[in-house]
Amino acid sequence: MTTNEHHHPTSALNPEHTPRTNWAELAPDVYKAMIRLDAASRRGLDPVVGELVKIRASQLNHCAFCLDMHTKDALAAGESIERIVQLSAWEESQHYYTPKEIAAIELTEAVTVLTDGFVPDKVWEKAAKHFDETELAHLVAAITTINAWNRFAVTTRLVPGHYKPAETRH
Repeated sequence: MTTNEHHHPTSALNPEHTPRTNWAELAPDVYKAMIRLDAASRRGLDPVVGELVKIRASQLNHCAFCLDMHTKDALAAGESIERIVQLSAWEESQHYYTPKEIAAIELTEAVTVLTDGFVPDKVWEKAAKHFDETELAHLVAAITTINAWNRFAVTTRLVPGHYKPAETRH
């Protein structure tokens, strides 16, 4: 009998779902544009903040595929398990993060959820205190980009669990 990483017999686990479609193959120009957008948004942003933003937005959007990818990328880049685990309850565990990271997380939530139809001035002003104008522009781009990735992945039911981070990341 085989087991997964958590020492449960694989026969006891639910079977994987299948993706609905392979949108990247069917819309290759859109996929390539998303790759370029993702790369462009990351250029002006601290990679640690970038991964926290991707994980938090993916949690809010219930995107298992992106959670799998970005938690693995964060771990491969040296992020701690504790900070990744606590991110879903960051308001009660702010001591794990810097004030700048908290400002990015708050902005991520405001942009991702848009519950009141806008990003509150208080959240924007806090982020603007911690990020210069160029960084802030890239942060908004990174938040918007991961939200787009989440929507592609959730809608097409991409299957989590198979992503392997690049060996060169550390």
